[in-house]
Amino acid sequence: MQIIRATEAPTFQLPGVEFTGLAAPSRGSEGLCTWRLSVDVGLRNDEPHTIDRDEVFMVLSGTVQVTADGDKLGPGDAVVVQAGEPIQLANLGETKAELYVAITAGFTGTMADGTAVQPPWAQ
Repeated sequence: MQIIRATEAPTFQLPGVEFTGLAAPSRGSEGLCTWRLSVDVGLRNDEPHTIDRDEVFMVLSGTVQVTADGDKLGPGDAVVVQAGEPIQLANLGETKAELYVAITAGFTGTMADGTAVQPPWAQ
């Protein structure tokens, strides 16, 4: 068993979003990756990306939209974005949004420009 303490979990920054790495291969989980997302007020990702595995977003606080034409989600809501469906995160509320995300380890994301990535918070 490996414990990942919130105070020791690695954090990664992108404009308007902070990722806190939880379960991942480098942190004891061979099959599953999880992380916490903090999404700034007003964030609207204009560059969609896709993932090659199903990805689950679970809203803890705030109001978000995960896909361009998706439903508005609030605390306690979850959405499964199927592999290949464009993800275009937006914070629709007036406060910072917090989410947990879960996905199978070893996934690859593809950015709008076609670049393939394996993000550091999931390694």
